[in-house]
Amino acid sequence: MWVLIFLGAAFLVAMTPGANNLLGMHHGMRYGPARGTTALLGRLTGFALLITAVAAGLGGLLAASEVALTVVKWLGVGYLVYLGVRILTARSTPEDTQDDLVAPDLFSLARKEFLVAVTNPKAVLIFTAFVPQFVEPDRGSVTAQVLVLGALYLVAELVAGTIYVGVGAVVRAVRMSRRAHRRLDQGTGVVLLGMAALLATSPR
Repeated sequence: MWVLIFLGAAFLVAMTPGANNLLGMHHGMRYGPARGTTALLGRLTGFALLITAVAAGLGGLLAASEVALTVVKWLGVGYLVYLGVRILTARSTPEDTQDDLVAPDLFSLARKEFLVAVTNPKAVLIFTAFVPQFVEPDRGSVTAQVLVLGALYLVAELVAGTIYVGVGAVVRAVRMSRRAHRRLDQGTGVVLLGMAALLATSPR
């Protein structure tokens, strides 16, 4: 039963709008569902590294360190600004499906997902504050439980990310005009810059 409760809570957390989910939706809209979904491997890899760090005891130290969280925070701000500016200054998406032919390689898309994931201080707090709440010391090894719960969270994150990519793919399938696509791209860039501003002005 506790596994179902955790999965439900994890899914709600994973579905929360954020930089990674917005990026996944953008990838689905611009490059299609196959590329957008495959790029989620970058996000999952980043989260897996954070989960491993928590299980190894490094996550608690990071969460307790003002300097470490500040560094992560400003790395995240910088990368969100970079992505926002890149999207705002990118050339318009071609009509029809020709953008599949000029899309970046999958490694490039996955790398963006990975960097957004590991430079997001909120992700650090998810794995140092949210996941450990479901650990029960009397059930056995705490490290093993963190790893299992972390793996379950990755499943929830994969489902949530796929949903966001799917939403983007649906928008793509509508075959909007080039101008409409450009406005959506601009909206994505503006929201990313807004997230960067919120992150920069947020307290620890």
